[in-house]
This record gives sequence, structure tokens and C-alpha cells, in this order.
Amino acid sequence: MTAPELLALICATLLLQVVAGAGVALWRRRRGAESPPEAAIANAAPAPAGAWPGWRDFRVARREFEDAAQSQCSFYLEPADGQPLPAFRPGQFLTFSLRVAGDAVPVRTVTRCYSLSDCPDPSHYRITVKRVPAPADRPDLPPGISSTHLHDQVREGDVLSVRAPAGQFFIDADASIPAVLIAGGIGITPMMSMLRWCLREQPQREVHLYYGLRRSDEHAFKSQLESLAEAHARFHLNVVYSRPDTGDVEGRDYQHAGHVDVDLLRRSLPHGRHRFFVCGPPAMMNSLVPALAAWGVAREDIHHEAFGPAAPRGAPGVPDRPADAAESIEIRFARTGRTLLWSGQDASLLDFAERNGVAVDSGCRSGSCGSCETKLVSGEVRYADTPDHVIAAGHCLLCVGKPSSPLVLDA
Repeated sequence: MTAPELLALICATLLLQVVAGAGVALWRRRRGAESPPEAAIANAAPAPAGAWPGWRDFRVARREFEDAAQSQCSFYLEPADGQPLPAFRPGQFLTFSLRVAGDAVPVRTVTRCYSLSDCPDPSHYRITVKRVPAPADRPDLPPGISSTHLHDQVREGDVLSVRAPAGQFFIDADASIPAVLIAGGIGITPMMSMLRWCLREQPQREVHLYYGLRRSDEHAFKSQLESLAEAHARFHLNVVYSRPDTGDVEGRDYQHAGHVDVDLLRRSLPHGRHRFFVCGPPAMMNSLVPALAAWGVAREDIHHEAFGPAAPRGAPGVPDRPADAAESIEIRFARTGRTLLWSGQDASLLDFAERNGVAVDSGCRSGSCGSCETKLVSGEVRYADTPDHVIAAGHCLLCVGKPSSPLVLDA
């Protein structure tokens, strides 16, 4: 082979390599446009598991009373579209839009929140609702409109409009710290969710349940709790009756007489760090939560949720404001055209508005559903505790808010 021929062969080989390389690069570029490389796929954020936007229809698959008095009814809810349900954090709640009517009251829509009372299941959700009677000291007032509607009107096969699970009150994932679940009355509902999840997902975790109620006929989930305590050595059940009936037997129906308080916890809990989850009526919250802090329980180990608009007084991070009674703050309702003076006698801006005849949409009255969210034209609103509902910028929640300065509200 002559030198010119050898040079030509080398040039041809180099040209072939350049063309092949360009072809491979072009193929990779086109393939990359159609599907990302493996590294990009591995690092991509997972699709949200999730919560659905707005309202979703659920069919009532089953109803079941949980206490002898039949005052607490569980509703098993299946998605009407048949699609799997996203998991939720045990302790969270569902928000319902209910079309209700009472005696001599026209049909209206009310929004209410109810805690999920079972561990996550992709096929259904469960809530447990206690019938709310008229107040004992005000028999002239109507009973709870939404609980009465659910107990008396909602039947198996009915369809309800539901928002996705929400709420900042839920069990933590740290199984190394024993959990103390404290429930008062219907506050047992989120605790059942937490308890069942712990026993299923954290069987090595020590769990103590303190359940305070009056007597056996109000004792919800009685047989279920007793069976769980028998089956799980690390689950310690402490039922406390404040007014036991003559047929209620200590040691069989309940373990302690009186109330759930720090003295009981001191006597019955083992020494060491515990994480507390407390849910119940305002009287329990206002006494127990501050007492836990005074006992020396760290702020990060106290988690609580109160039913209704009252946050625990003196709870960690919740400043008391006894000066409210002496305050005089100007509140202007812009759309209504009224200017009123806040004196501190009302529990919230919602109560203040309603007492003065200013119509405001409302639902849960506990900072969860967002029905009373109102544009804040000017001024500042404070909250005893962080609301569950995420408040939009420039707005406020009237049901759990109080003024800390003169206000102008778009209401």
C-alpha cells in the first residue's frame, strides 16, 4: 500500500468515527427528549399521593353505634368514584358539607369537621359522631344541628360531600418515645386512629391510653379497647369514670375513679420521657394541658386538640390575656357598615359578630374548616393557638381570632 493510499484509509476511518459519534449523540438527544435518563428519573420528585381538591362524594356504607346509650355513631364512608383513598395522618379530621334542616328552620348548608376514628385504609374512612343535646343549663337552645342530622337523617347509601383529611394534630413516627394518649368524652375518636395505627405500624412502642368519661353507658369502643389491651402487651389501658353507675365495677369496666389529671399520671406512668397527645372538652384542656407543662413536660412533647373554639389557657406557647375584659377596641365591619367596640366579653370575633347581628358564614368554630375566613382590611388578629386551617394572606379566622388592634373586616 502506497503512502497516499494509507493516508486516505486513515482519513476515511476518522470520518466514519465522527459520523458515528454524531449519530449516537443525536439518538441520545432525541431519546432524552422523549424520556429522561435514569439518573433524572431517580432524582425526580414523586407524584403527590394525595389529597383531592375541593369536595368529593362519599357513600355511607355502614352505620354502627359504639356505646350502650347509642349516642356515638360511627359512619363508614366509601368513595363514590370507587378510587383508592389516600392515607392520612392518624389524628386528622374530615370536613363535611351538610344540607340540614331543623324544626321550623329552612334547609341550609353547614360545614363541620369530624375526626377520623380508625387507622388509614385505602377502601374507606370512618368517623364517629356524638349526638350533641341541648345544653343542660339552656334547654331552650336547639341541640347540635349537624350531629342530630347525621344521627337522624343520614342512612346507609346516602352520599355526603367531603374534603380531604387535614389537621396538625397527629401521632408522631418516633417509636422510641412512649406515647400517652389522653381522651375526654368524644375526644376518643382521634385517639382510636392513633392507637390502631401505632399497634399496626409501631408494635414495639409503649402506648398508654387514658380515657375519661362519666359512666359505662357512654363508654365508646369498650369491647374493642379491652380486646386490644389483651392482645398487645405494650398497650396499657386506663379508663377513668367520674360518675360510675351502681352496676359499674372498678377493675372490670374502668381502672380509676375521678378524672384524668396529673396526679393520676404521676401515679400510673413509669418514669422517663413520654410524648402526650390530649383531646377533649375545654374543661379538660384548660386544666390538664397547663398542668403537664407545670409538671415539667417539654413543650415539644405536648400535643393537643380541643373540641370547640376554646384553646387551653396557659398551654405552651399560648399567652393568657386576662386584660381582655378591660380592653376597648374598635371593630369596623366594612360591608355591613357597622362600627362596634370589642370589650373582651366574647370568646372570639365570630361570637362578637353574631352577638351584634353581623352575619358571617361559619362551620366548625374551631379553626379547622375555614368557613369563617374573612378579609382583613386593616389591623391585627391574634390566635391562642395556631389554627389547623391555612389562612390566606391578608385574611383571618373569626372563630378562633381576637383583635390585638383596631380592625376593619370585610364583613
